[in-house]
Amino acid sequence: MTQATLVPAGDRWTLVFIRELRKPPEQVWPALIDPERLDRWAPFTADRDLGTPGAVTLTMVDGDDRTPMACTVLAAEPPHLLEHTWGDDLLRWELEASGTGTRLTLRHTSAEKGIEAMVAAGWHLCADTLERLLAGEPVVAIRGEAAREHGWEDLRNRYAKMFTG
Repeated sequence: MTQATLVPAGDRWTLVFIRELRKPPEQVWPALIDPERLDRWAPFTADRDLGTPGAVTLTMVDGDDRTPMACTVLAAEPPHLLEHTWGDDLLRWELEASGTGTRLTLRHTSAEKGIEAMVAAGWHLCADTLERLLAGEPVVAIRGEAAREHGWEDLRNRYAKMFTG
């Protein structure tokens, strides 16, 4: 189950994206911080483990294009909270035990206007891939233009309708 809402944040906006996962927080946490696991589901790669505060480079991947971004892990409280910058954006990952699984809440705060539905669609595909990774399936991250082959445009349109009421 996925829920997504937009919350005003001053001159910025925050996407609150919630996904129920079937694994407990202790099994989800490594997928959020380990560079090898991130590379299999996230829109970026990491040059180090995100489990400790400090500088990190997150590299956006789109086919052969790579865009490194200097970022900072602001908080890492295993297995419940990870907060880091991503360029000018702020990502806050909250893991809460929910039955035998995890309620994953991503709060993605961005200053760029007009991309809210695109961001939600991207995280939706990433969360689908994360769920399959946690289930032990062989997966490859769905990034950039490749997302169009996996229903990204339909998701973007659906989120756009949801966000505009």
